[in-house]
Amino acid sequence: MAVKMTSPLMFGPGCTDLREGINIARMREERAARMKQVLKQAGVPAVLVTGVTNVRYLTGFVWSESMPHACYALFFAEEDAVIFAQTGSYHQMPDQMPWIKHWRLARAWFFGICGAEAQREEVGKWAKEIREELEKRGLAGEKLGVIEFDEVAKEGLKEAGLTIVDAWPLLLEASKIKTRDEINCFKMAASICSTGWQRFIDVFRVGMTVGQLRRQVVEAMEEAGAELGRCDIVSGPFTFERNVTWAGADRRIEYGETMYIPLCGTKYLGYPACLYRSFIASREPTAKENGWYKRVKDTLDAAMEATKPGNTTADAAKAFPPASKWGYSDEVEVLTVEFGHGLGMPMRASPTGRVSFGLPVINRQWSIKYPQPFEKGMVIAYESLEGERRVGGARLEDMVVVTDDGCEMLEFFPRDEIIVVGVF
Repeated sequence: MAVKMTSPLMFGPGCTDLREGINIARMREERAARMKQVLKQAGVPAVLVTGVTNVRYLTGFVWSESMPHACYALFFAEEDAVIFAQTGSYHQMPDQMPWIKHWRLARAWFFGICGAEAQREEVGKWAKEIREELEKRGLAGEKLGVIEFDEVAKEGLKEAGLTIVDAWPLLLEASKIKTRDEINCFKMAASICSTGWQRFIDVFRVGMTVGQLRRQVVEAMEEAGAELGRCDIVSGPFTFERNVTWAGADRRIEYGETMYIPLCGTKYLGYPACLYRSFIASREPTAKENGWYKRVKDTLDAAMEATKPGNTTADAAKAFPPASKWGYSDEVEVLTVEFGHGLGMPMRASPTGRVSFGLPVINRQWSIKYPQPFEKGMVIAYESLEGERRVGGARLEDMVVVTDDGCEMLEFFPRDEIIVVGVF
């Protein structure tokens, strides 16, 4: 099949008065409106949320990822949010973020490093302040949704007389459909990744180390406008099975080796790309290697063809081969390998995480038995891998947005074959 491509962006990563581009204020307001709607439907009038990307998604406020729970927000279905900001942000940011009307100084205990007694006292003060804000709005007796806080925090809220519920599923629901501006952010992130792969093609030489190449790729993407550049180069004997422990991060790349380059977690305005391309060092691929890549590409093409409103994730999951193809006894052995997943900003339990998996999920492990519907506006990444252990492998990942009559690919970088690099 011919994969349908999205329309190209008409603007760059910077701002101009010549056209609208990405309307950040509108994007922020529409995200908040979706969450407010979900909260009303669930009967949860307030959510206490931490995690850098989660708070950013709901309010636009962000802080250093090195302090994951140092800031947090109370987000309401009917009221303006309250930002609890850590010292520094509390003093610096209110005049920089005029859309946020209510600020308070945050409390934190950094997972108990202050000691048990200090933690107990700090949690008590923290929970009291949360209750005060709820009481001002007549909500202290209502359900309070909680996202990303530890058990110590939850117990503190209960001791303060608050009724808490897990609100992570509500945030997943709110964020599954992307606005036009969010989709353009994903397009921009994908375009920036093209700059990274092009830099790799331009500079690759046999004998370079993974680290030397990775640094150049990241530099190129950040110069192109990435808020954060991420690159891992998987080469030679590490290319099959999939290696997510980057044990080959310092190795030299030899003549003839296969490689694949994930740029997953490269971000624009907080929105992450999740993309792979496959390469080979200084020679044409063999018939076997081309066969690996054809299987991977055909799988993704078939999954994307099934990705449309009216279908479910079960329809797309059937495109992936079963784990038994490789002699595996359980589908869990290809979890995140033969896989599709929603993309977005909310993220759980990973302050320095690269990519947040969101709704929907597409694989044989869950989707055939527990299908989820495809809906217009979902942004999904599809990925697959083929190869031979300690010999080589080929991998591909694409990003698509679901439209009225199917899906459109968000990146334009070539994907029809393994790309030969380092030939002069």
